[in-house]
Amino acid sequence: MDLLFAINRGYTKPFLRCMTSILQNGGFDRYRVHILHSDLGQDDQSALAQALGDRVQSSFYRVDPALFDGFPESKRYPRQIYYRIAAPLLLPEDLERVLYLDADTIVINSLAPLEQEDFDGSYFMACTHIRKFLSRINQARLGVGKDVPYINTGVMVYNLPALRQHLRLEDVRSWADGRPLFLPDQDILTALYGDKVKLLDDLVYNLSDRILALHNADPRRTPIDLDWVRQNTVVIHYCGKMKPWSGDYIGVLDVFYHELFPEE
Repeated sequence: MDLLFAINRGYTKPFLRCMTSILQNGGFDRYRVHILHSDLGQDDQSALAQALGDRVQSSFYRVDPALFDGFPESKRYPRQIYYRIAAPLLLPEDLERVLYLDADTIVINSLAPLEQEDFDGSYFMACTHIRKFLSRINQARLGVGKDVPYINTGVMVYNLPALRQHLRLEDVRSWADGRPLFLPDQDILTALYGDKVKLLDDLVYNLSDRILALHNADPRRTPIDLDWVRQNTVVIHYCGKMKPWSGDYIGVLDVFYHELFPEE
């Protein structure tokens, strides 16, 4: 299975934790991991490859940060967030499908069903973390149709042949230029390609404590508990400022992290 990450030197530990969870629970014997970066030296790359072990074939792609000159960025949303947008233009041309994961995710069940899911003509498969009211606000803000979902970019499966045909960084830069963006990469992907996204179940493939709480607060839905999560969820996403490895996490899903890493 092919996996994609975009990291910097400061995020190598979360990346290795995510890969540890995949090697334990992901359901495949071997993985090819593609890492987009701008600051990993040869020693860093060798150390990561050694830590990943012989079940992982790792490939590193240095991205020139100047490629994204003029793109909106901040301390919370650095230039690296755009690497995942440009990924189809940076990865080998013979690669047709890849699963992108934020490094602040863990995998607790097999990825095989996701690997077998058909694109059905879409450019991406991804989840939304936005419910109906906020969806309408985002649709109006971004100027997209009422059926276009707001995409969470933390977990995405890329249809690389389709994206190589249709993705142009000039279009991305042109659209973003001068706009007030809330979550820059998510705004851009939703605005330009949201109508070409096949939605996945966020309770299964991109579950956060916020999404769990929203689901359980809706009286129209059957509440789910941690046993349901343990049996059905594949990817848990510790999005937001608080992380289970930082000691200030609020929520219930950190239990899965601490089961994987009891020493922390």
